[in-house]
Amino acid sequence: MKLQLSAPPSNLITANIEITGSKSESNRSLLLRALYNKITIENLSNSDDAEVMEKGLHIENGVVDIHHAGTAMRFLTGYFASQEGKEVTLTGSQRMTERPVQVLVEALRSIGADVAYEKNEGYPPLRIKGKKLIKNRVSLPANISSQYISSLLLIAPSLLNGLELELIGKITSVPYIKMTLGLLSEIGVENTFEGNVIKVSPKTEVAPTVLTVESDWSSASYYYSIVALCAIGSEIKLSAYKKDSLQGDSVLSEIYKDFGVETSFSDTHILLKKTTDFQLTTLNCQLANAPDIAQTIAVTCFGLGIGCHLTGLHTLKIKETDRLMALHTELTKLGADISVTDKALTLRRSTAIRKDVTIDTYNDHRMAMAFAPLALRSSLRINDAEVVSKSYPDFWEDLKNLGFSVKEI
Repeated sequence: MKLQLSAPPSNLITANIEITGSKSESNRSLLLRALYNKITIENLSNSDDAEVMEKGLHIENGVVDIHHAGTAMRFLTGYFASQEGKEVTLTGSQRMTERPVQVLVEALRSIGADVAYEKNEGYPPLRIKGKKLIKNRVSLPANISSQYISSLLLIAPSLLNGLELELIGKITSVPYIKMTLGLLSEIGVENTFEGNVIKVSPKTEVAPTVLTVESDWSSASYYYSIVALCAIGSEIKLSAYKKDSLQGDSVLSEIYKDFGVETSFSDTHILLKKTTDFQLTTLNCQLANAPDIAQTIAVTCFGLGIGCHLTGLHTLKIKETDRLMALHTELTKLGADISVTDKALTLRRSTAIRKDVTIDTYNDHRMAMAFAPLALRSSLRINDAEVVSKSYPDFWEDLKNLGFSVKEI
């Protein structure tokens, strides 16, 4: 599906938007519910990723196809490895077979798991025979994707002796690790995170618990971008969010102050309001703890005609696509002066934006949604726009509610 996007009639926007639950929290909660049947979940994400995660957790034997869902691949690898008697082949899309899982597989093998590669060493598909895992000490490099770490932590309380996990080196993506530990605490699992060592105690059953999933901050990022690109006085109310969020992407509320966007918190929502024009000429931002908002921030800067230097992006090369190269390609189409390395992006100031450019999305939901706000500056076409269903199926309808013209061509 290709969409033609153009700006609302007015550059002054006022709207209320309800956003589905975070897929990061949803997938963690779903796995915990599979381990402990007294858990119930509210505000579950309606994303493709959460759907394939939930479906996968109900399969006892055979093929589990998680399509493009990288989180599900990592989490289900740990889950099935720890489920005695279950035997599955865990696979996904062509891109998924190119995304490495060796670090996680080796960690699981070190505590007794039976995981084998069906084709290429270090990559899915995986053949997993579930076993009772007795060993309780494992180490991982600290600078890897937090999903490897969380995969181990989520199954840890169900293991006979719990788990002691040592992270070697400088830790990245700390908020996602803390999100996982926060959810374990909510269901009554004792855990500690001191220095580079995480300990999770075993727990055979939990008391009846309701896990309420906060709405997705990554999805909120696109509205931060829209408000930043709109006129002073524009405001968008988003629900349901909380100030003490478990999600690392909640740092948006601080970052977007530099773009003149203020965030007000209430019990159930946030209000984004454009209060001033931006003051800076170049934004410097370290995003190791929130790499998923890098695309949104880069596009916002380009739309405002300011530069940015974004670092801590080493995990973006193994996402749904190589997001750094994808950003370089698509922003260059629009006239940007941009350069990337394997862990950083530099955008130089430019006020010229080319018109009627077609944006390719590379099977990456965030490419489609991050570029959409640029319709406030230039008419755009978005290829394969249906890819947003991976995390935010209602995105295009919500954009229409803001007054954007969204037409299939």
